[in-house]
Amino acid sequence: MSVEQMILSTTGILNNFDLTGLTGSNENAATTIQLLLLLTVLTLAPSILIMMTCFTRIIIVLSFVRQGLATQSMPPNQVLIGIALFITFFIMAPVFSEINTEALQPFANNEITQEEAFDRATAPIKEFMSKHTREKDLALFMGYAELERPESLEDIPLTVLVPAFAISELKTAFQIGFLIFVPFLVIDMIVASVLMSMGMMMLPPVMIALPFKILLFVLVDGWYLIVQSLLLSFQ
Repeated sequence: MSVEQMILSTTGILNNFDLTGLTGSNENAATTIQLLLLLTVLTLAPSILIMMTCFTRIIIVLSFVRQGLATQSMPPNQVLIGIALFITFFIMAPVFSEINTEALQPFANNEITQEEAFDRATAPIKEFMSKHTREKDLALFMGYAELERPESLEDIPLTVLVPAFAISELKTAFQIGFLIFVPFLVIDMIVASVLMSMGMMMLPPVMIALPFKILLFVLVDGWYLIVQSLLLSFQ
């Protein structure tokens, strides 16, 4: 069978596929589609967590710390992700609590409809993202979508706010990462200069600078300062 015949055969099968015939009625077919959409949303939950919370900034900053220390895979990726995840839960706790109070609990008690629950749940998320989104980034996607200037936060669709928030978080994380790299870069330059002046051209400067960087990081209580800076950046 040729490729064209396979495509035509597959297209015919898809055209003859009818959810109504499988479920018995249009109402059951709609329920089936809603169930499929719900499963899709649950599958995308990790992506939603990454793109709509402070997780992106935290994990990038922690990765910059490890890169600056040049400790290869120490701390391991699992440790960094775990720390970033629990710091994210700590920072987002007020938002999650408001969503639970205003949307999830009333919906579970059949006090509001599904659409009302969605609107109430997105309001705190929108407020958090808009607080940490640059106007320039938001204007970029608003202009591309040919949308008018919003008069309130409710007028900004999630399809615009989420990517604007993401690139704003990336820029902020890289700015913090640059400041983290500076002291480690100074140590590398000093060690390299000393080795060159002593004629030790074949000795890798990274190997000698590593213990000094770890010592400096421990003496200044680096992890405390990094986490403190991250927490203050979200106030």
